[in-house]
Amino acid sequence: GNNKAEITIKLVSKEKRKYAASLYAQLIKNELASKVIGVKFVTSIVSPIGGSDQVPIQVAVRCPDEDTLIKYVKIIRDNIKAISGTSDVKLSVGEPNPELLVKIDKQKMAQLGLSMDVVGATMQIAYSGNQDAKFQSEEYEYAININFDEFNRKNAKDVAALTFVNSFGETIRLDQFALISESFGPSRIERNNRMRSNTVYSQVYGRALGDVGEDIKARLSKISFPNNVSIQYEGDLKAQSDSFGSLGFALLASIIFVYLLMVALYQSYLYPLVVLFTIPLSIIGALLALALSGQTLSILTIMGLIMLIGLVSKNAILVVDFTNQLKNDGLSTLDALLKATTIRLRPILMTTFSMIIAMLPIAMATGSGSVWKNGLAWVLIGGLSSSLFLSLIIIPVVYYMAERMKEKMSYLGAWLKAK
Repeated sequence: GNNKAEITIKLVSKEKRKYAASLYAQLIKNELASKVIGVKFVTSIVSPIGGSDQVPIQVAVRCPDEDTLIKYVKIIRDNIKAISGTSDVKLSVGEPNPELLVKIDKQKMAQLGLSMDVVGATMQIAYSGNQDAKFQSEEYEYAININFDEFNRKNAKDVAALTFVNSFGETIRLDQFALISESFGPSRIERNNRMRSNTVYSQVYGRALGDVGEDIKARLSKISFPNNVSIQYEGDLKAQSDSFGSLGFALLASIIFVYLLMVALYQSYLYPLVVLFTIPLSIIGALLALALSGQTLSILTIMGLIMLIGLVSKNAILVVDFTNQLKNDGLSTLDALLKATTIRLRPILMTTFSMIIAMLPIAMATGSGSVWKNGLAWVLIGGLSSSLFLSLIIIPVVYYMAERMKEKMSYLGAWLKAK
């Protein structure tokens, strides 16, 4: 078989090098491939949890018919190669290799006094070997591999001359009951859910995994596949999709729980809705901060959005709660809002700016592993900033409109009751 070696390279910190780690990986691969002939080089980035064997792009193709599977898996491979950001695109099974195909005539085999058990076991020992026997020397044990000598299995004629002993003690050649021909076939058989499959692997360089994945899905959706060909996305694409789905559910659940908690505190269904208007305002700032900082929407940034829901709601809670207190003291809705925003401006500014300043070191960090934390910090900074300025304007307006609507509904209810 082929020999394999692995070299782990640790880069210096980001401020001491010119390019990103993914670009260095591609440059090293290209440089080695141009200078060392006959060696295949594959480079990959070590993930935050320490693994590097996982290929980020994996598209599993399943089909019961081998020829159809090979045809369409090559079409998918060529389409993925054409997408910007993909590299080292290959098949899990690989190209077909030359092989000898032995077709056994079971009727002739039975007439000659042989069984499939005897023929299969003999051929396996001859060409794959048998390691049932062991040799023990002191505390060490060695497997003894018994198989045919290389001289006796060089070509198709040697295979045809393989002999078997039947139940009558006679010697039977393989070519007496089998047809031997040269063919091409896969080096190994891969199955997915009990069906023949082949997986297209690809590394990602220079672009976000999510963007490359969306391009692949859009490109493959334009191909007309037969009914017996199915495609399944595996690897980081599947993990990212599953993670985004679960985090999206967590984001929705957090909004619902915050609303229900405020309903219990305010004894009203209206005022919690006013508070929840800060959430879309904060998401606008969070996404804008991600775009300006060049970060992508990842699992950590979505976790930042979930954290943001609780952080930005407190600004609106301060305004709404104090407005309700002033209204209970006899002020009108408009006067209560003006006074509440003026008095609560200082604590809102203090708490928000303290959080933003605390997040700045994480957002501006350039050390090892900082790329995984920068996005989380920028989401919090952008969301808190937009919520700070927009909530002081939008929330009082929404509160005033809600109160006006509440008054109109009460007038309408009283009029209907009078009728």
